[in-house]
Amino acid sequence: MQSFNNRLKISFIYLVIILMIIPSVSFAQKRKHPTLIRDTEIETILKEWGAPIFEAANLNPDNVNIILVQSDVMNAFVAGGPNIFLYTDLILKTENAGELIGVIAHETGHIAGGHLIRSRTAMERASYESIIGTILGLGAAIVSGDPSAVSALSVGGSSIAQRRYLAHSRIQESSADQAALSFFEKAKINPSGLETFMDKLKSQTYMPENQQSEYIRTHPLVDNRIEALHRRIEQSKYKNQPFTAKMMEQHARMKAKLVGFINSGQIPWVYDDQDQSIAAKYARAIGAYRDNRVEDAYSKINELLETEPENPYFLELKGQMLVEFGRVNEALSYYREASNLLPEDPLIRIALAHALIESKQSNNLTILNEAIEHLNYALRYEPRSTQVHRLLATAYGRLGKDSKAKIHLAEEAVLQRRFSYAQQHAESILTKEPEGSKLWLEAKDIIYFIKTVKH
Repeated sequence: MQSFNNRLKISFIYLVIILMIIPSVSFAQKRKHPTLIRDTEIETILKEWGAPIFEAANLNPDNVNIILVQSDVMNAFVAGGPNIFLYTDLILKTENAGELIGVIAHETGHIAGGHLIRSRTAMERASYESIIGTILGLGAAIVSGDPSAVSALSVGGSSIAQRRYLAHSRIQESSADQAALSFFEKAKINPSGLETFMDKLKSQTYMPENQQSEYIRTHPLVDNRIEALHRRIEQSKYKNQPFTAKMMEQHARMKAKLVGFINSGQIPWVYDDQDQSIAAKYARAIGAYRDNRVEDAYSKINELLETEPENPYFLELKGQMLVEFGRVNEALSYYREASNLLPEDPLIRIALAHALIESKQSNNLTILNEAIEHLNYALRYEPRSTQVHRLLATAYGRLGKDSKAKIHLAEEAVLQRRFSYAQQHAESILTKEPEGSKLWLEAKDIIYFIKTVKH
């Protein structure tokens, strides 16, 4: 890769700035690779909770992205712009909405304080999967000297290099804490969750380093930092203000959903037989689906829909079950109803479009155009989604619109950092489309971007 040496130099500049000497422990050997996951319900909740914090930080909430990373590592970081990456294990470790909002506020402090660790050429026009891969690959590349490691999407690497790339100094950590508390005050939100979350981490500072969470390794925690947090929280007018019942229920359902999808075997231990809460039933329905207990899954989701028939997330889950269990045509009505209830949600539209393309009517002109309409809408809000471009390429290909299909294949490849493949499709469009046409200009833009990145 021609630009590897330049990017490596840039990365080392960042490493010098944020250098934090930590003994090396292999991430790849001890943990599964982090995986990006998308869930419209959880993302909607987190954006709703984060919006007052972002506004207090003078950030446009629409421009701040919260990305979920499935991993048994407890971590959170900012990278590639105003993007907050939250690991699922961290969410599962929080006991209430306040603690999770505290983490979001702290990470927002890093964004507002300009503490972002990023390389424009490596991350700005990349999918979120590629951002994670760049971070992991950077660790491998710096230690091994292998340039190909940087472009891998899911690759292990040296824990020390990754941590140096993500870590903030103690001064920056304290600054992010104080900024977070200012955001809480301005937004009139109880800041106590930040302190209780940090208290959970405090005991880890005395553990051997290989037993500490990734969060504590990349976010150095010291006693005077906790004391400063405590003093200021004690002065807050909102320290005893309770969170709403709605927020507590949202937190419970969020955790139930993660347990059901990620750790279905733990459901009986997390929710005993006497627990008939919606959260417990939600986890059991998802667990049955994940374990391929088809009739049990249908029974449990139908019970939830009887309780809340207009819950778009229950409808979405029923649609997902039907698709996975081979009943795609039946899923369409559930996805359509969910989309009607949440017409501005791009993820549900993507799921609906995918089902339309996979349905028995997928070669029908009306069905394909409906899918394209949903996908083009979603693309305005999900410009980094490789799935949207892949589905659009499929739909346009079936309609015989080859150049449109190729432009989306090229865009998908750019997001995945497969530049040679992207350039091949873009150059093909230049030979087929009239000079100066919309598709011709889009192809030229892709080629220009690729050349800029490579040089």
